[in-house]
Amino acid sequence: MGSEHGPRSSPHRSDTTLRVNGKPHTLTVDHRRVLLDLLREDLNLTGAKKGCDHGQCGACTVLVDGRRVNSCLLLAVTLDGSDITTVEGLSGDGEDPHPLQRAFLERDAFQCGYCTPGQICSAVGALAEAESGHPSHVTDPATPSGRPVALDRDEIRERLSGNLCRCGAYPRIVDAVEDVAGAGSTRPGST
Repeated sequence: MGSEHGPRSSPHRSDTTLRVNGKPHTLTVDHRRVLLDLLREDLNLTGAKKGCDHGQCGACTVLVDGRRVNSCLLLAVTLDGSDITTVEGLSGDGEDPHPLQRAFLERDAFQCGYCTPGQICSAVGALAEAESGHPSHVTDPATPSGRPVALDRDEIRERLSGNLCRCGAYPRIVDAVEDVAGAGSTRPGST
């Protein structure tokens, strides 16, 4: 049944290979399964949280090929061959936390911690976007296209506006991101 997809596949399942936190994983995945459920239930990577399950809260944010995404909205089979980074993989193989993880701790940028993994992954993506010259809604229109965008507090707030924190730790989150933006260490795995 479904021989073009391999022996374990069916018309509703396909073998899918993802590189998650630097390690390849090949799984037979139901076509309706979202990335968040695959990460949490199949790979036991529980950092990304299931919040709203509608892409509105950002608790499930991870990086796919370096770009931040809401993993609750992406069908896992559509990501075959993609590189996925979760909060667990931000520090690479090292023991030291990623600079944003360290800044969140130093700035006490969390309360209950439920949204923190999504906030951190979103911040990593937002910093990379700004470094690559992607403007936001509040970027000065006079900013030269394709040049890095300076991250002031308004830019950080705008870029992280898709990630909700029910505890209201927003000022500390902005502080933490501002610390790292000023230091220049934003890539996944940089320490």
